Amino acid sequence: MRDPVSPLSPLSPLARHDLLTVTPGAWSRVLAGRPDLAEIPHLAGWAERGWPVIARRRGPGEDAGLVAAGLPLPPALGKRRIGLALDPGSVTPRPGLTLTEAGGAAPAAWHPTIAALVAHGAAHGCVPRVFGGLLWQALTGLPYLSDTSDLDLLWPDSLDRAFLDGLARIAGPAPMRLDGEICLPDGCAVNWRELHAAGPDEAVLVKGLLRLELRPVATLRAALSPAA
Repeated sequence: MRDPVSPLSPLSPLARHDLLTVTPGAWSRVLAGRPDLAEIPHLAGWAERGWPVIARRRGPGEDAGLVAAGLPLPPALGKRRIGLALDPGSVTPRPGLTLTEAGGAAPAAWHPTIAALVAHGAAHGCVPRVFGGLLWQALTGLPYLSDTSDLDLLWPDSLDRAFLDGLARIAGPAPMRLDGEICLPDGCAVNWRELHAAGPDEAVLVKGLLRLELRPVATLRAALSPAA
C-alpha cells in the first residue's frame, strides 16, 4: 500500500477520484506558468488553504513523468475544469471523504437520504465515499451544490445484486439524483445505475484513469459477487 504521507514517484499508481495535496511553493510555480488562470478567484491561495486537486486521465501528448491532475470550479465561476501537470515530488496523496464526513455540507433536504445510504452501506459492510459537488463543497466551503446537483458516491467492490437493488430503492424517492460508481479490484469503476439496469448479455462502460472500455455484465457481476 502506498504511504499516504509520502510524495509520489513518477510510477506511483493512482486511481480515478484520488485526491492530492500540492505544496504551496509548487502551486505558485505552476500558476506562474499559467497566465490564463491569473484572474480566476480562489486559485492563488488554493494550496495554502490545504485544498486538494484530483487525479485525472492524461491527455494525448502530455508528459508521462508528470502527474495529471485538475480541479473543478464552482457553478458561479462557470463550472470550468482546470487541468494541471504537476511534478510528482510536489504532491502527496490524501484520503477522500466518506459520506458521513461530508454529509454536513449537504442541503438539509438530503440528510434523510444520506442517513439511509450510510445505514445501507453499514448493512453490507462498506463505507461510501463522495465525489462531485458534495466533495468539493465539503472540502472548500465554496458553493458547488445547487437545486439540480447529483449526489455522487463511490462504493467498494464485492457488492452483490441485493446491494444494488437496495440502492435503487433508496434512489427512487430521494430529493436528488443518486449517482456514482462501484469500484473494481483493478482500480477502474462502473456506474451503479448502468450495472443495475443492464441485462446479463449486455456490456457496460468501465472507466479507469488510463482507459475506457466495455466489459460484459456477466463478468462484472461475477467479480463483484463471487459467492452468488
